[in-house]
Amino acid sequence: MAETDPVDQLITLWSAAMPDVDTRGLSVLGRVRRIALKARAAAEPLLARHGIDGGGYDVLATLRAAPPPHRLRPTELYRALGISSGGLTARLNKLEVARMIRRPAASDDKRSVFVELSPKGRGLVEQAFREEMALQAQLLTGLADKEQWVLSTLLKKLEATMEQGAEAS
Repeated sequence: MAETDPVDQLITLWSAAMPDVDTRGLSVLGRVRRIALKARAAAEPLLARHGIDGGGYDVLATLRAAPPPHRLRPTELYRALGISSGGLTARLNKLEVARMIRRPAASDDKRSVFVELSPKGRGLVEQAFREEMALQAQLLTGLADKEQWVLSTLLKKLEATMEQGAEAS
């Protein structure tokens, strides 16, 4: 493992520029951000081979993970994805044109629609998911199984405490 990394270097610079500021958060969250960006960048070519981008894949994967018939209301989707309703609409329009999803009317309220995975979308997302999980496993080979479990547990705890803090605000 490298003795210093770009986050260490950034912390050193900020600590010298503003020694009164606590930069411990940067040591964790800066690395989490960099890792997430690198993982997404590694996955983009894989998704491009399937003719979709990361945003479209996220929608398809969320729908596929839902119980059959792999359908959710738009509100459930944008909440699950953590995006705005406008951002979701743009993704859905693109996926609908590509025939990856359908938007049937809800039987209980004709003004409301569902977003449903099409057979074409299901086949694509299942293959892409298999490939992405293989890629993620490869990206994690530098950590032993126990280390992966510990890191996952700590990140889960961190996210939970961050959510509690947001609710208290």
